[in-house]
Amino acid sequence: FSLFMMWAYPAFIAPLFNKFRSLEEGELKQKIENLLSRNGFVSSGIFVMDGSSRSTHGNAYFTGLGANKRIVFFDTLINELSPDEIEAVLAHELGHFKCHHIRKRIAMMAAIFLAGFALLGWLIELPWFYHGLGVSQASSYMALMLFVMVSPVFTIFLQPVFSQLSRKHEFEADDFAAAQAKPADLIQALVKLYKENANTLTPDPLYSAFHDSHPPAPIRIAHLTAKMG
Repeated sequence: FSLFMMWAYPAFIAPLFNKFRSLEEGELKQKIENLLSRNGFVSSGIFVMDGSSRSTHGNAYFTGLGANKRIVFFDTLINELSPDEIEAVLAHELGHFKCHHIRKRIAMMAAIFLAGFALLGWLIELPWFYHGLGVSQASSYMALMLFVMVSPVFTIFLQPVFSQLSRKHEFEADDFAAAQAKPADLIQALVKLYKENANTLTPDPLYSAFHDSHPPAPIRIAHLTAKMG
């Protein structure tokens, strides 16, 4: 189902909620096409989304699967950043693709779901699983409901592991971007986006370890600055 949604989302679902237009010819489009050509990435188009209709948040992303792969920029991002900065941001997103982060995450989630359903298949036959949670009548639907309710209590310790893995992927994508574009351009883009999106620059370390999928701004910028030496 996830693979089907990745294929169907850009062409059939996303247009129901936002308007998309092709990126016009010019310096920016030429830079993007050169970047994609250097890295052997083929897409079905480069689009601009009316993100400003909902917020000032700026973003860019790859979406789709197979022939439906697309590159999408929020119009707010186009208005906020220079062509060089946008190229650097896109190089970061391309880094996720080239480093196979999406494939790795799909494989990891498939393994987690498989383990979860295996555990549910074992618990569904055990009376104490129901009685311990105050349910007297065992059933398949009740087992699934109870499992979904209580599993976060026992898996919360995995949250910092997933967050750390996500931050590792962000550093790898930044490294790729630094090799494809100027690190200074990516730093400038990040500073503008952090300011525009009102992100916390110095989050609590413990909270960040559990919840933040991206490294804190000072750490990420210092990492990129080191690439400029």
